[in-house]
Amino acid sequence: MTNRLSPIAEPFQPDVAAALAAYPQQDGYILSLFRTFANSLRFLRKGVPNLLDRESPLSLRIREIVILRVTANKNCEYEWGVHVSIFAAAAKFSQAQVEATRSGPVDPDLWSEPEAYLLKAIDSLCSTGRIEDDVITRFESDWTKEQQLEIFALCGAYHTISFVANSARLPNESFGALFP
Repeated sequence: MTNRLSPIAEPFQPDVAAALAAYPQQDGYILSLFRTFANSLRFLRKGVPNLLDRESPLSLRIREIVILRVTANKNCEYEWGVHVSIFAAAAKFSQAQVEATRSGPVDPDLWSEPEAYLLKAIDSLCSTGRIEDDVITRFESDWTKEQQLEIFALCGAYHTISFVANSARLPNESFGALFP
């Protein structure tokens, strides 16, 4: 018997089904990641806050920059691919920008100045747990305190999501993009 995390299969217990009903679905399909969360009802309900709502102080584009860069930094092709496939067009990313979320140093020619500094801030958070001195002043001037906290929460949530997806060794969703 293995104790490795993996997506649970239907039929779901009623309390799990009720909790999963709050998660996004496509034609009744529930992502493998969400079914993996369901190994713990507590985690399914509370483990990763849903920050993908209309009340966010961040635009869809900025939110997706954060998510793609964090998941790329954590080498989580599963979640990166889901977000590229579902949100890249709505976020108005060029193909070069999508690829650049995965690649090394930030190319300032591909991004607005605030976006380029945001990517640097995310890289710093992912590698050291804080924003480096040469980036923090710009970060604080580009983003309100409410936006800064949302960025930190997204970074933390998508670290957790990456840890779960990578540790469960989730195969990419059939529709998910692959790393360049």
